[in-house]
Order: sequence, then C-alpha cells, then structure tokens
Amino acid sequence: MATVFSGVQPSGDFHLGNYLGAFRNWVAAQHDNDAYFCVVDLHALTLEIDPAELRRRTLESAVLLLAVGLDPEVVTLFVQSHVPEHTRLAWLLECTASYGELSRMTQFKEKSAGSESVRAGLFTYPVLMAADILLYQVDEVPVGDDQRQHLELTRDLAIRFNRRYGETFRVPRASIPAVGARVMDLQHPESKMSKSVDSPLGTVRILDEPAVIERKIKRAVTDPGTTVEHDRERKPGVSNLLELLSAATGVPPAEVAARYHAYGPLKQDVADAVVAMLSPVRQRAAELQSDLGEVERILAAGAARAHEVASATYARAAEAVGLLP
Repeated sequence: MATVFSGVQPSGDFHLGNYLGAFRNWVAAQHDNDAYFCVVDLHALTLEIDPAELRRRTLESAVLLLAVGLDPEVVTLFVQSHVPEHTRLAWLLECTASYGELSRMTQFKEKSAGSESVRAGLFTYPVLMAADILLYQVDEVPVGDDQRQHLELTRDLAIRFNRRYGETFRVPRASIPAVGARVMDLQHPESKMSKSVDSPLGTVRILDEPAVIERKIKRAVTDPGTTVEHDRERKPGVSNLLELLSAATGVPPAEVAARYHAYGPLKQDVADAVVAMLSPVRQRAAELQSDLGEVERILAAGAARAHEVASATYARAAEAVGLLP
C-alpha cells in the first residue's frame, strides 16, 4: 500500500475539471493507498483574501471533498494550518533550498508578473508545498503538468537534505492522473476549465443546479460544419463535449462520436450525463452543510491523525540539523 498526498487550495468554487481531473481519482484510490488529503489554507495567504472569506472557503472545501466521496474512516482529511509541523518543516527546507531554484519557478513568474508588490510567501510557497509532502513520507503525489516543476523541487530538496544530514525523507515520485481528465472551457475549448478565469458560461461548477448545467452545456461553443468527430485540433469544441460524455459514461470518445450526426442531441446527452454524475454530490453536500459541526469534527480527527505522523517526521528532521529536542 503506497502513501499518497494531495492538497487543494480553498480559492474558489470547484468545477468539473477539478472533479474529473483530481477528486474522482482521489476517491477511486482511497481504498488502495494510505491517503492524506489536505485543504491547504496557508497557501491561500500568498494572495489577497478576506479573512472571513478564507474561513468560509476552507470549510466549504472540506464539505465538497466529503461530498465527492472521500471517506474519513479511510483517508486522513485535514486542514493544513491545523498541523503546525507544516510551517516548522518549511523553515528547515527553506534553509535547504536556494534562491536560484526558487526564482526559476514558473508559477511564481506568472503570478507575480505586473505586480509592484509581491508577498514573500508567493516566492517561497513551493517549499511549503514540499513540506506538505515530505512530512508524511509520501510515495506518490498525483500531479498535473502545472505542478510537475514543484514536485521536482520537492524531490531535489529531499535528496539534498538526506545527503547533508542523513536519511530523513522518502523521495516521492509523480503519479500521473488518468488520461482524459483534462476538461476544457465550454466557451474557449482551447483553454482548460478554470475557477481563476472569468468565464461563467464556460465553467460548470460541481454544485451548479441541474438547469444551470444544462444551459451552459447547450450554449457550449462547437465548430464549423455539422459532423461529430473526436479531433482535438480541427474540432476542439465538439471534442470537448465528447470527452465530457466519455468521462461521465466510460465510453471512449471515438465510440461516442459514432452515435451522433448533429450537435443538438450530443449536447443534450452531455448535459443529462453530467447532471446525473453530479447530482449525488450536490445532495451529499447539502446534507453536510446542514451539519457543519460534524464536518469540523471530521477535520479535527484528521488533524490529530496527521499530527502523529507529521510530528515524528519533523522531530527526525530537527534532530538531523542539530536543533535541541
């Protein structure tokens, strides 16, 4: 049984891309791995966010993770800031990392571009991410292309620390998400669906009402012509719809395409399939929202379990660098 870790920022409403690209894979893997899943609220502080909004989003993120199917009796689900070893280990790793390698992080360049004042935490947060992972002696980390550079930094820091101070951390490897989990914007099918992009009609949120989901999918951009075929380069709009229907039904996109000769029936079937897929999640989220005390209890229990492992790892690292116990 492998140990796996993944985290999600409480940075906004989660959408279909989050569900198909990450959350559904987490649920599928939870019974075969020793899994740690975390709402990384400290990472959200790298950008401007209202304190009350951060608290609300953190709890809503936990609700959503439980609603999609994570079982708190099987996985360790917790909030990052509830386990203080995350920031304590981050300092030890900041003293292991170099300015040069942090300055080469692509996401820092992108997020800081054009800003006169950039928070130092935005520069160093890949080190906090490394601490998130290394605390739990993780074997595998599910990563997409946008996080691959950060995982490589994590591996480099673990190897460097082990060489300087003795074997302390397990060096994690990347776990590539299942093919076909890349969900594109319904209005801009050349771009990934994203909660950070202002495209309300192009983004299907996990907790959208059925009528809203149907309206968005029926207004999805298609392509010139009327033939229905799976071809990402020539027909990105139709291909996106076919991939959504494939993800919802388990039927390969090319096989799905052979069933249709017009865009209208395809859009209707995609809408029906996505609504059916997300309806149990909406229902479970409503139940959890009515008993937030139970959600907080689950998070407290998860933090206690995470702390047991994290504190042991931090103690080893602290002793290795020469800190008094």
